[in-house]
Amino acid sequence: MKKIIIPIVIGIAVSILFSFFAIIKLLPLEHLELLIYDTRYKVRGKTTPPPEIAIAAIDDRSLEKLGRWPWDRSRVAQLIDRLKSMGARVIMMDIIFSEPSAGDDVLARSIANAGNVILPVVFDFKGKKTKITEDVLYDNAFPIIRNSDYFKIFPPISARGILIPVKELMDASKKVGFINMIPDRDGVLRWEIMAVEFDGELFPSIDLQTARMYLGLPIEAMTLRATQGVQLGENLIPTDFWGRILVHYYGPEGTFPYISVVDILEEKVKPSDIKDKIILVGATAVGIYDLRVTPTSAAMPGIEKHASVIASILKKDFIYKITNLTNIIIILLTGILFAILIVRLKAVYGAISAFVFIAVLSLVAYYFFFWKNIWITLSYSTSNILVIYFIITAYRYATEERYAKRIRGMFSSYVTEKVVNELIKNPNLAKLGGERKEITVFFSDIRGFTTFSEKHGPEEVVKILNEYLGEMTNIIFKWDGTLDKFVGDEIVAFWNAPIPQENHAELAVKCALHMVRRLKELQEKWVSEGKTPLDAGYGINTGEAIVGNIGAEGKKMDYTVIGDNVNLGARVEGLTRKYNANIIITESTFEKIRDKIKDGTIWHVRVRGLDKVAVKGKSKPVEIYEVTELGKDQPSEIIELEEKEVVTFTEK
Repeated sequence: MKKIIIPIVIGIAVSILFSFFAIIKLLPLEHLELLIYDTRYKVRGKTTPPPEIAIAAIDDRSLEKLGRWPWDRSRVAQLIDRLKSMGARVIMMDIIFSEPSAGDDVLARSIANAGNVILPVVFDFKGKKTKITEDVLYDNAFPIIRNSDYFKIFPPISARGILIPVKELMDASKKVGFINMIPDRDGVLRWEIMAVEFDGELFPSIDLQTARMYLGLPIEAMTLRATQGVQLGENLIPTDFWGRILVHYYGPEGTFPYISVVDILEEKVKPSDIKDKIILVGATAVGIYDLRVTPTSAAMPGIEKHASVIASILKKDFIYKITNLTNIIIILLTGILFAILIVRLKAVYGAISAFVFIAVLSLVAYYFFFWKNIWITLSYSTSNILVIYFIITAYRYATEERYAKRIRGMFSSYVTEKVVNELIKNPNLAKLGGERKEITVFFSDIRGFTTFSEKHGPEEVVKILNEYLGEMTNIIFKWDGTLDKFVGDEIVAFWNAPIPQENHAELAVKCALHMVRRLKELQEKWVSEGKTPLDAGYGINTGEAIVGNIGAEGKKMDYTVIGDNVNLGARVEGLTRKYNANIIITESTFEKIRDKIKDGTIWHVRVRGLDKVAVKGKSKPVEIYEVTELGKDQPSEIIELEEKEVVTFTEK
């Protein structure tokens, strides 16, 4: 339980940390989010813009034919006259006429005759504070402002100075709007300001003014709702707290139709390309340097940004960014859910799950952006998932490595490397405390070892004993047994712990048979070497026992088995001398393997009933059977125990 709870707590803690990052707007993650936002545009590519807007482009071809910029004001007047005659509904000029020049009177007459020309103003946010007395400017301020008290909490973007067209031109137009563009820290233009405060008044952007004029609405139909948006007729343009909207770009540069100014003046343009449309007049030529970095392009003419904003206003096609609260909820929910999931998975599947989580989040975010115009923040939630994965994986690796080291140290002397690895992979199999379970216990003892030791030198005794014990241990491991201990010349082993083994009795019997075969080979070897051969007996019993770590805590602990059935196994091994048998098993072990002998799972063996005995420490008699191996051409056989009187043994 601890191995699950702690990683989940880690996941919750990391999610809370990233929620805090979202609250304070951590700069690296904010920068990452902007890159992800821009990528959405690149993935989406070019879309079809509204047909109501076209750009009269002061392009390189126009400069080549009409001369370098700036042109004479009378040339601009010709352009306005031509657009008016072709039926342009609104003409927005993205050109600052801030200095008097020859031809101003001609341009003023053209602007006045057209009656639908909007001129730009430019606010200065850092310079010296100035005041303007031109009535036309203030006539274009928002006539109605709602919830102005909210400005005390979120003050509007304020300007200190302003650059306006010459008075003659502004009086002729009577309609102005600011063209300021403020990019993000990374230089990319993503936001459009709808309102700027200057000299106590709030003024609309030129894009907002252009959309209002196209819709045929008077300026009185435009209301600024502080921190909420702009009411344009019956439609609300939602803004953030500072009066900004996200620019909905319809594609890279060239998405909106460009009409070269020289073609308009030379009457090479179809009337249908101009009639009843908003015509934005601005520079696209590289040499005029009105190029902007946007999410869709590294060099978009500023006039096309205006086209995107106006189009989104007309089509009510706004991009909505989720609130910070919604972002925090996403961070917490996905982070906690991911932490709960990966605590049950291996590292590689955890990595796959992290990828799937991030992929699903991204796909959902892209869906909402492409089809619902909703900007779902991804940098915090996806980074949160990655950090949770790496921290939990590192924690689990550290704790599981310690646990694996503990398991390896605990069991490497008892079982094979294969079993140790299985225990590490499935630690629940190794209950390091005590538990009661059915096992098959195995005892082996060398016959006459005391006499042998007395007649041979210690070096010879140790050498031959080590050889014997080494060979027998290899066989125990071959048959997946757990080596309990050596007690002098005695071997103790058991099956069905620490990992479950349904055929534990079968494995123990096959192990004993293998030991007898190998002992015969060793005996022949020792005789050929002029050594005294050893002989041994093997006793096996099956029954319930207590399995676990037993000893002095912190000093010496052994993984072993204790209980009456273990003692019975030791007593049965002692009976091998009485009955001159190599292998004796109890009735409980016999019942476990009876069917396996009959179906040939245990091959070429004879099981013969010996006696019903009462051994020391056991009041209830136990049936014992001898197991011997037959030749390969002899079928297995069972000789049942005949009815006999109970034989009592008072010593081991």
